[in-house]
Order: sequence, then C-alpha cells, then structure tokens
Amino acid sequence: MMVLKSEDGVVPMVDLRPEEKQELESIRCRKQELLQDIQRLKDEIAEVTTEIDNLGHTKESCVFRKSMQRNKQVSMGRKKFNMDPKKGINFFIDCGLLKNTSDDIAQFLYKGEGLNKTAIGDYLGERETLNLEVLQAFVELHEFTDLNLVQALRQFLWSFRLPGEAQKIDRMMEAFAQRYCHCNPGVFQHSDTCYVLSFAVIMLNTSLHNPNVKDKPSHQRFIAMNKGINDGGDLPEDLLRNLYESIKNEPFKIPEDDGNDLTHTFFNPDREGWLLKLGGRVKTWKRRWFILTDNCLYYFEYTTDKEPRGIIPLENLSIRGVIDSKKPNCFELYIPDHRDQVIKACKTEADGRVVEGNHTFYRISAPTAEEKDEWIIHIKKAISRDPFYEMLAARKKKVSALTSL
Repeated sequence: MMVLKSEDGVVPMVDLRPEEKQELESIRCRKQELLQDIQRLKDEIAEVTTEIDNLGHTKESCVFRKSMQRNKQVSMGRKKFNMDPKKGINFFIDCGLLKNTSDDIAQFLYKGEGLNKTAIGDYLGERETLNLEVLQAFVELHEFTDLNLVQALRQFLWSFRLPGEAQKIDRMMEAFAQRYCHCNPGVFQHSDTCYVLSFAVIMLNTSLHNPNVKDKPSHQRFIAMNKGINDGGDLPEDLLRNLYESIKNEPFKIPEDDGNDLTHTFFNPDREGWLLKLGGRVKTWKRRWFILTDNCLYYFEYTTDKEPRGIIPLENLSIRGVIDSKKPNCFELYIPDHRDQVIKACKTEADGRVVEGNHTFYRISAPTAEEKDEWIIHIKKAISRDPFYEMLAARKKKVSALTSL
C-alpha cells in the first residue's frame, strides 16, 4: 500500500494500521516536546546573555573593579617613585591617590610602604619649595620627646637614606636639629649645637664600626672633639660619654640600598633569580633574571637593568610543573580552560617599543628541581583571582554549550 504525505508534511492517518498510527502519534508528541525544549533553551540563552551584559554594571562589581584599579595604580606609582621620586609623586597626585599638599605627601613618605629609602631621601633633600615644605612636615611626624640624641638619630635615619649630596644632607640635618630641640627644650643652647653634634655622632658611628678605619677614637677623644660647641660652652661630659657608649654598643641601622641595583626599582621582592624562558613566537630558550613582586612576574636581561624586558601579571593565571624534552625542571603559566587565549602581558623590544606579549603560555626552566618547586609555591601564592572574571568565563562556557545543541 502506498503512503502519501500532505503538503504540510504530515502523514495521513487513513490506510494506516493501528500500530503505525500509534507510532506516528508518538513521533508528533516528541517533535512538539523538542520544539518546546528549543524555545526554552533560547529563552535561557537570552536570559544568561542579559545577565552577563548587566553583571559589569552592578554596584558590587563597580566597587570591586575600582578597588582593583586603585591597587594597580598604587603598585605602578610606587615603581615610578622608586625610579624617579618627583614623577612618582606627580603620578599619585594625578590619579587622585595623594593630595597635592606637603602634609599628605609627607604622611605617604613617612609610612614608606613599598618605597625605596634612597628615593625618599632624594626627594626630601631637594630645595624646591614643595620639597622643603614636605621635609618640614616629614620631620614633624617624628616624635623625639625624652629621647637622647642617638635614639632620635636612630629613628630619623631609619625612615630614609641620607643622599650623597652635601647640600641635601645639610638641609635634612638642619631640619632634624630644629625638631629635636623643639621636642627637648633646654638640652642644647641652640639648634646649631644639635646640628654639629649630630654630625659628630654620625662620624663616630663610621669610625667605630667601619673595618677600614684602624684608629678607633676613644670616648676621651670624642669629648675633646666636641668642646665649645654649645654656643661657646662645653656640653656635659656624662651626656657625651653616654652618646659614645650607645654608638659603640650598637651601630646605626642605616638602610643599605645605594640606588644602583634592582632594590631601587623593586622593593623587597617575594622571590628573584635566574631562569630560562621559552620564547613566544620564536621557540628559543633565553636566560633571564626574574623578580616576583606585587602579583606580577618581571624578567630582565641583566640584574643591573632598571627596566624589565617583560611583565607578566599573574591575575587569573594557573601554574603547573611540566615535562619538556629539551629542558629539565620546567613549569608553565597558563589560562585555565582557555589554552588558546593569549596571556595579558607586555615586553620591550630591542628598539625600546613596548608591545603586547604573544604567549598562550609561559614555559620556564629552573636550574634545579628544588628551585622549580620553590618558584611554583611562591607564584601560586602571588596569583590573584578576579571572581567576576571566573563568573563570566563560566557563563560564557554555558552559553556556548547551549548554543551548540
């Protein structure tokens, strides 16, 4: 028997056996259910897409992203300050992170979080009007009341490193002497006495604790050197002897950064050392000096370089150990679930241009297995997560799966 289809594609129920009619009805029901499922999926996809579009506009999202942006600006500002204090301060002011007032800048330098102490000293020693006002405000943040001169100097000289220029040192020590005398009236006849004695104490510290100085001064010589400095009179011998003994028993703890190495740019890194890095476009291994700090991995061609050859932000990356046939002790940084996506990073070309990186993963080889494990541990701790990034990635993955049905 011949079965014909009507124009709408529906098979006529006539001339069909009962079991064929039942099967055809079942097919029609399944078709209707599929059409309903497709419509439901389309509605869900539209809902998810709207949710993703609106996610970035929620109040919580805006607050979080502003906080993330501020943290990045603070980190960048610190690095700029450590390389060029004046430009760094201007960057903080332009970004609204500092008020353009001597008090606010002085507070920032006094806290000194992530700031190189040589750079702080250089800024405080400048003779421009704002710098002089900041120096005065900075010194006034120190409380020297009831401290002897050595105790006050220990506190003061630990908050920055004295610059190498005589004029800068003169301005800074004069400001210190005036502040000390203000906090301790009656100890010295004049602030000039405090100024001269402060230099004598600093010189004594060098003479007593520098191994290259063979002729160590006695307390009698120190007393004799400072005769007549108290506005023509002598200071009490007990005072001078106590200052001498204090320095003899404990030298000044002066920050040891000379501004000529990486500590001038990258303050107190989480980890640093030589590693081999596999190129992105050209697959060659190159030896680079790596520094891990501020949730970023920086690499340099030489340890003396002040500018990194490349910067790898660790946000939303993952790290794992891998086996490479050409190099031992390898690990790699990658974007989880997005192996084909280029990692957000930058590098400096030979001609000085800063360009975006082209790595979908960074493969790195350590000198030993122990160092590889140490790097992995430290980098894992430094990796930060943006929860909104992960939420969006999950949503997009779900939408992609639904669309492919």
